[in-house]
Amino acid sequence: MVIYNTASIMPRPSINVFIPTYNAELFIATLLTSIKSSPYNVYILVIDSSSSDDTVNIVRQYAAEIIVIPQSDFNHGATREFARKKYPHDITVFLTQDALPTSTDLIEKLVAPLIADKTIAVSYGRQIPQDNADIFEAFPREYNYGVEAQVRSIGDVNQFGVYTFFCSNSCAAYRNSALDEVGGFKRVLTNEDYFAVADLLQKGYKIAYVPDAVVIHSHRYTLWQEFQRYFDTGYVRAEYPIIQQLVGQAEKRGMGFVTALIKKLWIERPRLIPYAIGQSLIKWLGYRVGFYGKKLPLWLKKQLSQQHYYW
Repeated sequence: MVIYNTASIMPRPSINVFIPTYNAELFIATLLTSIKSSPYNVYILVIDSSSSDDTVNIVRQYAAEIIVIPQSDFNHGATREFARKKYPHDITVFLTQDALPTSTDLIEKLVAPLIADKTIAVSYGRQIPQDNADIFEAFPREYNYGVEAQVRSIGDVNQFGVYTFFCSNSCAAYRNSALDEVGGFKRVLTNEDYFAVADLLQKGYKIAYVPDAVVIHSHRYTLWQEFQRYFDTGYVRAEYPIIQQLVGQAEKRGMGFVTALIKKLWIERPRLIPYAIGQSLIKWLGYRVGFYGKKLPLWLKKQLSQQHYYW
């Protein structure tokens, strides 16, 4: 395990925590309580996409700043870029409304690599599934978020392929000065974190995975939702071919995931293997349709995309 010694480094960096929300009343109080209990004094900014529940009132009770925007104005990259630029801090921590910390020192652990090593521009935490998650919800967390700490650089592309740039803004911290050097987050359909990390690593920075910074965060998707998610991923990857030139297509990583899932099912739940194969084919089809989807008519892109408001 990597231990980052930040005790002797003064002063502490200024930290902004940004959370995008939409109908988050089931989670937001728990999340804000944990952040407020952090030993770090952080500034919290919430941008809400016109929730129809009590999210806005709950956020105000926690003395966090909240800005309400039309849902159609939300963009994964542009909204996060606006948030980090509005109140410039040394470090911006990004969380999603349903990524719930397992301890009150999440922020401290997450930002430790950025404080200890100036060559590290990004750090991201471990995501574990909810207690009631089934195997299809839990396994992606198990596969992508191990228990060993890791630091990756552009020199690791041959070893890790697309995983070199893996990150999730559901629980991540960025050095703002480094993001400024690469122009910040792009206005993209999805995967804004992936592209930001790729830009930073090409600039010579590194990314740290911090497995002891843990949040509970997982989702169960229908087959149609899986198609839509992977359509969006394929579409945006085709928009930025430089990434494919660096690491190739994502199929190798995908095949590794499928192989590991089927092995696990063979031991624990063999009757679910046909569903796993079907789900994997749906994901692959969604990715390929998205990757070659630029010439599709606009109305069809809206139907196939999970981010209908983007178009």
